[in-house]
Amino acid sequence: MLKRAAEIEIRVNGRSETVTADPATPLLYILRNDLALNGPKFGCGLGECGACAVLVGDRSMRSCTVPVGALAGRAVTTLEGLARGGEPHPVQAAFVRLQAAQCGYCLNGMIIAAVALLRRDPDPDEAAIRAALRHHLCRCGTHLEILAAVRAAAAEAAPPPDGAPPRDARDDDGGEA
Repeated sequence: MLKRAAEIEIRVNGRSETVTADPATPLLYILRNDLALNGPKFGCGLGECGACAVLVGDRSMRSCTVPVGALAGRAVTTLEGLARGGEPHPVQAAFVRLQAAQCGYCLNGMIIAAVALLRRDPDPDEAAIRAALRHHLCRCGTHLEILAAVRAAAAEAAPPPDGAPPRDARDDDGGEA
């Protein structure tokens, strides 16, 4: 079967991009091969591991399973598009500061999932963080550091209410440690 090429306009990291591709082509291939954005990784190609995650609006999506044609005119943000004014996104900074990586292959998906979580819930509890990350695979075993980085980014983004102890002084239930 011959593929049909079409011009498709998508907004990636705040810039309008026009690509010529079969509308059924996975977004991941367009991002990496046509736009040279290598934050999203090819992991499983089945939407299972999360290494290819991107934000579509404020929602985390697996770019290996989303056809580029379905995103015409929509805003896509990759790992490279999270930084502002040359400064890393608070989630990115927390991952670096807390050394939440070994090989780093899963980090794209973990960071994208954490950003999506914090956009919909700026003060997530431990259960919400774990739920947001549960379908992202880290084969190196840095899960504890990843969880700590997301908690740290959330604490920095949302100051505690007056009279409340700082987030890092609370236990996993939100009570005082």
